[in-house]
Amino acid sequence: MAWEPIIIIEPEHLGLHQTVMEQLLAQHKTIATGESCTGGSLAAWITTLPGASQVFECGVVTYANRIKTKLLGVKPETLEQHGAVSYDTCAQMALGLEKLSGADCNVAITGIAGPEGGTPEKPVGTVFIGLACEGKVWVEKYQLSPAGQDREQVQALARINALQMVNAYLSGTETSSFVTYREE
Repeated sequence: MAWEPIIIIEPEHLGLHQTVMEQLLAQHKTIATGESCTGGSLAAWITTLPGASQVFECGVVTYANRIKTKLLGVKPETLEQHGAVSYDTCAQMALGLEKLSGADCNVAITGIAGPEGGTPEKPVGTVFIGLACEGKVWVEKYQLSPAGQDREQVQALARINALQMVNAYLSGTETSSFVTYREE
């Protein structure tokens, strides 16, 4: 299935955290977040809901590369070879978070929110979102900065797309994208 990213925030997206929380509660599952470019805002969004303590294990903000390595086990050579904004870094963040948290759903986000920091290869709005569950990981690359979007919009779109992935996993509509991660 080709994954369609959300690049425009619609009113129905604003309650996605509630939908995901209800699914987590119904399935007796937990969630944890490992965030870079969103700066902990996904964790904050989830915990605005009453009852979040029943499903939310932890949120880790790993803005600095050394913290990605220290807390989430991202290999220094991965950061050197691929950079902080890459498939491999995101996969290692998600799997490291799973090991750290023990949660059922482990969401990692790394990207370039802007307005600076982009390159021709990785322009502003490039975001990788990973979901680790049961030792397997699903990582998607997004381009979330169509013309006119600012840093906060990129962060909001990253949060929404992350929860969209969790929602797809919990509802059973997306399981074929999970793989056993092997660094190349």
